[in-house]
Amino acid sequence: MDERTREPQYQCTLDLRAQQGLTRLGLMTNVTWDTDPKRLAFVLSRYKFVAKMLSGLARVLEVGCADAWGSRIVVQEVGRLTAVDFDPIFIEDARSRMDNRWGFDLAVHDILQGPVPGAFDGAYSLDVLEHIPREREDEFVSHLAGSLGPAGVLIVGSPSLSSQAHASEPSRLGHINCKEAPGLKTLLARFFRNVFLFSMNDEVVHTGFYPLAHYYLALCCGRPPGSVSSGGTT
Repeated sequence: MDERTREPQYQCTLDLRAQQGLTRLGLMTNVTWDTDPKRLAFVLSRYKFVAKMLSGLARVLEVGCADAWGSRIVVQEVGRLTAVDFDPIFIEDARSRMDNRWGFDLAVHDILQGPVPGAFDGAYSLDVLEHIPREREDEFVSHLAGSLGPAGVLIVGSPSLSSQAHASEPSRLGHINCKEAPGLKTLLARFFRNVFLFSMNDEVVHTGFYPLAHYYLALCCGRPPGSVSSGGTT
């Protein structure tokens, strides 16, 4: 049967389906689409913020990529992306959906065990810090910083502590280390000279009143003298 859309400019939708099939959601993204579809807009807007802030960098690292469904947005803007997660289930899922036109590197890596080798120009970690035990948060940030080259830039995204009153029960179970703005900035400032903190509510990133923000995005740069990348220490 020769299917044709009524408006010819939309025939490309059927052509793409015939040529390569329909794109699957990632494991984690599928749950979000099933339980809280609007949250996808929030998640993808965080990836867009990262993509624009790191635009033009040659080598970028994502730590805690989960199913890496939003990572393609960053691929649009950077030279090469490497995405890691400590759970092989999610890395395998991401590999199974990889499109070579939007290809990036995937690897299993536990950032608490050490930096990712490569001296990256930029790195980002979204929705990971809140899962890190407080007694290991310094290791987490130190290893992120240690994955960067001397002029590297880091972006860390995490929900605010005040937002947890509105979080779902599964989220609250995993969110063991949410912070308010001063605490987040203090942590990151131990490893970077400059920490620029943005507020976020739903899909909107702004410079508004921190106590009313449901999410924070911190842009960090300027590593202290003597810090060593890719497996070194400060």
